Amino acid sequence: MVMTGGTSGFGAIAAERLARDGARLLIGARREAPAGEAIPLDLTELASVRSFAESVRARLGTTPVDALVLNAGMILPDVTGRTADGFETAFAVNHLAHYLLVRLLLPTLADRAIIVLTTSGTHDPANRAGLETPRHADAELLAHPDRDPGLDPRPAKAGEHAYTASKLCAILTVRSLSAHPDVLSRRITVIAYDPGQVFGTGLSKNLSLPLRVAWVVLGTPLGRPMRWFNPFLNGRAAAGGTLADLSLGRVTPPDGRTFTALRRERLTWPDPSEQGRSDALAQALWDDSARLTGLPPT
Repeated sequence: MVMTGGTSGFGAIAAERLARDGARLLIGARREAPAGEAIPLDLTELASVRSFAESVRARLGTTPVDALVLNAGMILPDVTGRTADGFETAFAVNHLAHYLLVRLLLPTLADRAIIVLTTSGTHDPANRAGLETPRHADAELLAHPDRDPGLDPRPAKAGEHAYTASKLCAILTVRSLSAHPDVLSRRITVIAYDPGQVFGTGLSKNLSLPLRVAWVVLGTPLGRPMRWFNPFLNGRAAAGGTLADLSLGRVTPPDGRTFTALRRERLTWPDPSEQGRSDALAQALWDDSARLTGLPPT
């Protein structure tokens, strides 16, 4: 198995569970991983993504990859940050790097392998999650928000949009992958996983001090009563355990379903947002992401 986002939060719980279950786990990380074999990976650099993919192939040789778990993610307080490649940081980390990685590793996947991309219910306005919802999934504008005529002048709201739009991109990428000829012919399962809102993770580390403190406190037992009233809130153990179960193939998606959401620590299979169900948006994002990462569309 190959994983990103396995060194902290519920991703670390999932990684430890996978390792305990006997999986050979290769984790892309910038630091030592709590489980599995860490391979250097910096998702803010596309060159690092390519190097990581090469390292995975070198370590595994002819052994195929049974599961590709793309769990890493971030939210930033604004959209001023740029990666080494010149792209807005949150979009590059949450979407472009994972798009490139799945394209590079797709040939190494085993027949009936599993691909899981972690998304978020914040991509859907109907969920009323409190964050600025996606206006579009235009890769060019998300990569260069200064070119977006609809960019919110409020830095925090622009940062929220970058995050939720990148999570919509995960939904659309899964939609494209599920129709990919190679995926269909090898019967690869592709899932977009929404773990709900999971406090006590590292997602808030780049936000303001009050938000970071609240995120930490609500991740302790003090925040547990909130889960009784809000179906979107889940504990780290449930979110991580479910991610592990999905990666191990212990959950069989209903026919035609590629989006799953953890609600009250139970998996559901709802429709994604209206934008997330658009084949035209999915195709445009796929093609534009290919251009931005220097790949052919197919």
